[in-house]
Amino acid sequence: MDRIPILKMGHFLLVTIQVDLYDRLALSLENDLINMVSQVDAKGVLIDISAVSIVDSFMGRILGNIASMTKIMDAETVVVGMQPAVAITLVELGLTLSGVHTALNVEKGMELLQKRIGKDQTGEEEDYDSND
Repeated sequence: MDRIPILKMGHFLLVTIQVDLYDRLALSLENDLINMVSQVDAKGVLIDISAVSIVDSFMGRILGNIASMTKIMDAETVVVGMQPAVAITLVELGLTLSGVHTALNVEKGMELLQKRIGKDQTGEEEDYDSND
């Protein structure tokens, strides 16, 4: 697989990773995603990693980079579908994924993005936990 598909859904981009990412594919995804955020003026990015069984420190750094870059471009990033083994590995590696919001599944991730975007548009803070 040369590229990970990026789907546009309204103001959001949806990325469903169906394979374990090797370094070159992860870098390609990072580049493609940032370019797509700019091209379509996306306000949110949802990354579904439910099919990913291994997240190493490099992949963790790529997710953090994506969140940082999209935030600079006025978009939020939510990662959904993290398997328990992946969460355990990230904690054991000491990776906090700062700037990355998480949700249990795609539906909850979309709800979180809508809340985050709504907050940004009104300028008001909403009382919720982004790591539900």
